[in-house]
Amino acid sequence: MTYWGKVVGTMAGLATGRVWMGLVGLILGHQFDRGFAQRFASPEDGAASSYQVPDGYVRALFQTIGHVAKADGRVTEDEIRAARALMHRLGLGPAGIRAAVRWFETGKERDYPLRPTLHALRRNEARRAEQRSLFVQLVMEVSLSKPGLHRRERAVIWEVCQEMGIGRVELAQIEAMLRAQRRFRKSPQGSADAAKVDKAYDVLGIEKSSTNAEIKKAYRRLMNRNHPDKIAGSNPNAAAVDAAERKTREIKSAYELLKVRRTIR
Repeated sequence: MTYWGKVVGTMAGLATGRVWMGLVGLILGHQFDRGFAQRFASPEDGAASSYQVPDGYVRALFQTIGHVAKADGRVTEDEIRAARALMHRLGLGPAGIRAAVRWFETGKERDYPLRPTLHALRRNEARRAEQRSLFVQLVMEVSLSKPGLHRRERAVIWEVCQEMGIGRVELAQIEAMLRAQRRFRKSPQGSADAAKVDKAYDVLGIEKSSTNAEIKKAYRRLMNRNHPDKIAGSNPNAAAVDAAERKTREIKSAYELLKVRRTIR
């Protein structure tokens, strides 16, 4: 289960000094989490049992992101970094990232067929409302990574919403949630949280750019090396056992934190 949206939404709301804003943040965060957790649930079981992102969905997503980013005539470094970060959050491997970069570039072309692409996506890979809502959320997340949002970008985002069946009220909710997340990340609480995430990467000995598969591999390697059971054969003293247990807890905590933040399954 992912609950990051509720955490950020509530804390961002409370940071305004108004309790009712905390409640609003909680509600918006719950909607964000629900869309993320259910994005590719199978229609038959109704549960978030499958987290394999369909190629068609990813292709349309990064083409659309590229198209929106280019709408004002210039793609910024902030947008490129945000798009790269999203590729890693979706668990794309090296080949998948190379493909996503190509799709991003394709979307930047002036004659990119946005509406036909989204129409086909809705008919095939994005039939569920949660999948379409998440699509818009991820597109806007990259768009809002820079200081301002150009009116031409807003116009293209509204085209995306029309094809995805997202109304103006839901779009406003999505934007409010994403802006609240940005404010939270810049707050003292957000800085402290970012430091925790940075430490988790350090504990596992990996980079932020690591794929989900690489994170899993690092976790298993460190657990195999540091678990108390691994030193039992050497007849260790109590201090050595305590140190091994502390290290194991630290590794587990770091991995659990990254599992939630990156939706690792």
